[in-house]
Amino acid sequence: VQLQASGGGLAQPGGSLSLSCAASRRISIFKVMGWYRQAPENQRQLVARITAGGSTYYADSVKGRFTISKDGAKNTVNLQMNSLKPEDTAVYYCHTFLGTDYWGQGTLVTVSS
Repeated sequence: VQLQASGGGLAQPGGSLSLSCAASRRISIFKVMGWYRQAPENQRQLVARITAGGSTYYADSVKGRFTISKDGAKNTVNLQMNSLKPEDTAVYYCHTFLGTDYWGQGTLVTVSS
């Protein structure tokens, strides 16, 4: 399984960015897919995840601002990030599990004025 993340970049506080993760296999085979982030000198932490059935989970820090979704036709999992804050600055990784963990290559999100 290969995961290709895209969409990071620079945003101002209060702005928006959208991330996309393209999977090399049909995403319907994965029980769960998610986005993690890792800020400098911090551990990687779960941001949001979505199950095969469409149930979602969000970290408290992003609840109400971020939305995770999936597109079975494109085999992508997306993360819409609104009302961005400087503390959202991190490298964002998409993740799934199929017998073992699979990670995308990471995409940098920088929130700064």
